Amino acid sequence: RACRVVGADLAHVPYWAAPLRSPTPVVVTIHDIITWLTPEYRRGAPAKLYQALVTAGARGAAAVITDSRASQADIVRHLDLPPERVSPIYLGVDTSYSPQQDLLLDMAIRRKYNLPESYVLYLGGFALHKNVTTLLLAYTYVAQALGDDYPLLLAGRKPADGGRHTPDYERYIAELGLGEAVRWLGFVDEADKPALYRHAAAFVFPSRYEGFGLPPLEAMACGTPVVATAGGSLDEVLGDAALAVDPDDEKGMGGAIIAVLVQDDLAADLRERGRRRAAAFRWERTAQETIQVYANVVGR
Repeated sequence: RACRVVGADLAHVPYWAAPLRSPTPVVVTIHDIITWLTPEYRRGAPAKLYQALVTAGARGAAAVITDSRASQADIVRHLDLPPERVSPIYLGVDTSYSPQQDLLLDMAIRRKYNLPESYVLYLGGFALHKNVTTLLLAYTYVAQALGDDYPLLLAGRKPADGGRHTPDYERYIAELGLGEAVRWLGFVDEADKPALYRHAAAFVFPSRYEGFGLPPLEAMACGTPVVATAGGSLDEVLGDAALAVDPDDEKGMGGAIIAVLVQDDLAADLRERGRRRAAAFRWERTAQETIQVYANVVGR
């Protein structure tokens, strides 16, 4: 109805929920198909109905935009869409994500979150595929090697313990004896993220699956060494500018974190490579390529 009222030439639905019918051509953005690829997310009648509806909507769209070539391959394979209808368009990094400090602002943010002098940062979600339990297990090796010098800060909205798709993190942290080594920051305002990245000794991103992987790229833009998991879009986005480890190898992950913290040459190299890599991802390019998809759909 809205498209008819305004006389729209095209409708863009910016996440995976395109309408089944539309009077105008539809472009839909599917950032990833994690719900399709993760069995735990597909259980139950409501989840299966959701999968059927959004898949039908995607198949009826004039074009699909996704965040990486890895996601494009998954969409083509699992949703049975022709490759020419799925356009991989990289996301960008805002210019506020920079190694350049604002001394007064950064000091205020350090006080706001009561940040320690040195820390390792994780910023992201806490659902199963984010693989934070492996990060916690890996951190037992870091705590044994370096004591309390580098606490792990978990940034992002803290989940309810033992939810349907989230582990009981508090219980797991206690079982691992990490009570003194791990601290929850909770929700972080968008404007505060660059300072949190800048002052971290390392950023760790243990996810098993990402459509793109924006947080590690933002950390790299801020000059922070990154340890991430190998495979999928993260290989494509981060390239050789981060240390890549197997998502199931907690010892390897712990060792990579320790290496970044104690080897100054390695950390400096990752900072330099990370800044160069992140500089290639700009929102202007994202916008230009998105407009080109619109033009292709409406025929001008």
